[in-house]
Amino acid sequence: MKLIIAIIQEEDTTNVSQALLDAGFRVTKIASTGGFLRRGSATILIGVEDERLEEALDLIRSHCATPAEPALKRGTVFVLPVERFEQL
Repeated sequence: MKLIIAIIQEEDTTNVSQALLDAGFRVTKIASTGGFLRRGSATILIGVEDERLEEALDLIRSHCATPAEPALKRGTVFVLPVERFEQL
């Protein structure tokens, strides 16, 4: 199992979250701010089984808008291994 931490532009949050939910992923959104211009962003946490990792990453990539300025990035994604997972 993996944990995806995706930090994306605020305006992409709805499209990315909805695409992941429609594909059966569970999504947790945390509002955040950062970057050079302190633009609004969101941090999305997604727990995925190893075999669905690329599917989730493809959905994130394909539902983020291309930034207006080429120097800006669409987002930053971290993929971390999960040693243990429990639902309480």
